[in-house]
Amino acid sequence: MAGDWTFLTNHAHVLLCVARDPGMRMRDIADTVGITERAAQRIVSDLIEGGYVERERDGRRNHYRVNRQAPLRHPMDRDHAIGEILELLGR
Repeated sequence: MAGDWTFLTNHAHVLLCVARDPGMRMRDIADTVGITERAAQRIVSDLIEGGYVERERDGRRNHYRVNRQAPLRHPMDRDHAIGEILELLGR
């Protein structure tokens, strides 16, 4: 077998969760992606720090908004926006 790898990173999977359901709870993101809740929190923090996601507090819940104009991070891909990936994957 060629190994258990995928084309998308956990960061991409978390971003897809947020794009699909902006009010998704961290526990549900973690379960969907297959990571711990702590890892999901770190990834969401990374995405917020990187300018890919904005967090808005609504009572006890968080709601997220994806910045679809943010460029991809890798030097080979910087001329493409994150929104292009989301569109490609139907989000």
